[in-house]
Amino acid sequence: MTLLAILVATLMAGVGSVWLAALLGFGILARYTQHMLSLAAGALLATAFMHLLPEAFESQVGPDQLFSTLLGGLIFFFLLDKAELWHHGHEHHHAHHHEHAGHQHHPGGSWAILTGDSVHCFGDGVLIASAFVADMRLGVVAALAVLMHEVPHHMGDLAVLRQSSDNRRMAFLKVSLAGALTAMGGLVGYFLVAELKAYLPYFLAIASGSFLYVALADLIPQLQRKLSARETAAQIIWLAVGMGMVTLASGLTHSSH
Repeated sequence: MTLLAILVATLMAGVGSVWLAALLGFGILARYTQHMLSLAAGALLATAFMHLLPEAFESQVGPDQLFSTLLGGLIFFFLLDKAELWHHGHEHHHAHHHEHAGHQHHPGGSWAILTGDSVHCFGDGVLIASAFVADMRLGVVAALAVLMHEVPHHMGDLAVLRQSSDNRRMAFLKVSLAGALTAMGGLVGYFLVAELKAYLPYFLAIASGSFLYVALADLIPQLQRKLSARETAAQIIWLAVGMGMVTLASGLTHSSH
C-alpha cells in the first residue's frame, strides 16, 4: 500500500509539475508565474518547519545530531548547486538574456539542463519516499510541496529548451521524461529507507534541508524585487496560501486515517 502511494505521489509530483509548468510557461496562465513562486516558497517552508522536522524530532535521535544533519544537508545542497551552476543557473541566465536580445540560444546547454533535472527529480523521489515511510500524511504533504516547487523550476527548463529548439512538443517530452525519474527515485527510496529505518530521522532532516535551501536560496531571492505595496501584499497572501495548502493537506490526510 505504501509503495503504491509512493509511486502515485512521485508520478504526480514529477510529471504533473511538468504539465503545470507547460500550462503556465506556454501562455495560458503566464501571468500567474510570480504567484506560483510565492506559493511554492510558502509550501516548502511550511513542510520543512511544520512537518518534516517535527517528525524527525519525535524520534530517539538527539536534537544536536539532527541539527548537525540539517546543517550538513544545507551545505551539501549549496555545493550541489555550485557544481550545477555552470550549467543550470548559467543556462537559465542566458535563456532570459537571449530572449530579450533576440539571439539564437546555444543548443549544447539543453543536455546539461536535462541531466541536472534528472538528478534533481530522482533525489526528490527519494525524499518523498522517506516521508511516506515515516507517515502516510507526511508523504502526501512532501509530494505536494515538491509538486509546487518543481513548477517554476520546470518552467525555466522549458524556456531554455525552447531557445535551443523551436519544437515545443519535444521540449515538453524531454522535461516530462526527466520528471518521471521522480518515480524511480521513489522506488529506490522505498527499499533504501525500509532497509535503513533507524536512519529515517536523518533522511527527514536532509529532506528539510533540501526544501529550506530551495525556498531560501532559489525562490525567495526571485521575489525580492522592488514592488508596490499592492504587489507585496499579493506576495505575502500567496506565501500564506502555500503554507495553508500544506496544512490543509496534512489535516485532510490525517482525518482520513
